[in-house]
Amino acid sequence: MIDKLFLVRSGNTDPYLNIALEKYMTEHAEAGSVTLFLWQNRHTVVIGRNQNTFLECNIALLSEEGGLLARRLSGGGAVYHDLGNLNFTFAARKEDYDVSRQTDVILKAVRALGIASEKTGRNDLAVSGRKYSGHAYYRTGDCCCHHGTLMVGVDTEKLGRYLTVSQEKLESKGVRSVRARVANLNEFCPGLTVSMLEEKLVQAFEAEYGLPAGEISIENLNKPEIEKTAAFLQSEEWLYGRRIPFTIRFGGHYSWGGIEFRLMVNEGRVRDAEVFSDAMDAGMIGQVRDALYGVPFRALELTEAVRQSTQDPDETVLRDLEALFRYEIRA
Repeated sequence: MIDKLFLVRSGNTDPYLNIALEKYMTEHAEAGSVTLFLWQNRHTVVIGRNQNTFLECNIALLSEEGGLLARRLSGGGAVYHDLGNLNFTFAARKEDYDVSRQTDVILKAVRALGIASEKTGRNDLAVSGRKYSGHAYYRTGDCCCHHGTLMVGVDTEKLGRYLTVSQEKLESKGVRSVRARVANLNEFCPGLTVSMLEEKLVQAFEAEYGLPAGEISIENLNKPEIEKTAAFLQSEEWLYGRRIPFTIRFGGHYSWGGIEFRLMVNEGRVRDAEVFSDAMDAGMIGQVRDALYGVPFRALELTEAVRQSTQDPDETVLRDLEALFRYEIRA
């Protein structure tokens, strides 16, 4: 039973420190509690755990204009953050974690501003069909994280220039550009500020759980542990991943997300692999990649290896991957 609520406000705009703070709070979630973390990043593109950095972002332009690149711990797609955006995180242990209830906190806060918001797609919130909030999730042990963006007054011109979303993905959403698909909340509530939305979120959080939220200062958290994580999050290894001399490349786009396989095949077996995806289940993609090492490069064997290695398999994903293997690998 949930009997404690915690509220943490970041107070800084460093994406590496904020993601490290989020990781710390998730991994230290107390039983019987839910933590709401509110934070902002300055001029940053944040990509999903398993995405190909070079395909999702115009890195050269972002760097030239003083922007930062970050990779989060959850799955999903790339997003642009600036000070017109408010990020939220819910951290809780498995038994206290409820995505539906947590999403209701966001919806109630936005509706309290007189904005008719609704849940749409696999992980978005929208107004009149235009997305203002994308959500993503991850779990580490028994600790869970649900986080997302809230566009209040984001510079959508920069968003459109930095994010290189595939045309196939845009067409699946029925739009021609990433800018056409999104909206700022201040379009529907003139004069809205980030601080105003922040206070509505705190009120909705306390109302949803029927408890007051005790505010925690980040100064009381384990600074050395958080700084160590932040240093890793801005390393080349984490931001760009491994580059392998792949010999085969294929992929597809599905209801659960896009996926791309890059395989090094020698003497009929997979000798190395990278798998890129914006699927929401970040852990599953890592399991799929690890399952391929040493497996004969034949559709049946690859499918079986993936099925055997995936914990809590999603049958829709497995069926789609099997069909992809059979189509691409004529052996």
